Amino acid sequence: HFLRPIGGEVEFGEVSHAALSREVREELGLEIRDAALIGVLENVFTYEGEPGHEVVFVYDGRFADTAAYSRQELPLNEDVWDGRAFWVGIDPPPDEPLYPEGLLALLRDATR
Repeated sequence: HFLRPIGGEVEFGEVSHAALSREVREELGLEIRDAALIGVLENVFTYEGEPGHEVVFVYDGRFADTAAYSRQELPLNEDVWDGRAFWVGIDPPPDEPLYPEGLLALLRDATR
């Protein structure tokens, strides 16, 4: 088990902030506002025995529907992940790592 933020791939011809809006809409059915890029992470990894390489654009933003913040869980519409979206503080549980590597440090720096 591990944690990861909502998001997905930037499609060909799409800029990262447009991908953010599209992915949040597809996965959570919500609109995002005031998106600001806070960093970029490059992650080389192995998942289920297969090598992977990703460049992750990390954004801060706000949901247009502020009622989303009062829900403990949000329904997740994602083909490749089972489960739900839920809020995790800046100190995630030690037995559930947060990926991609470097994300926690980036988020901590952004909240200072």
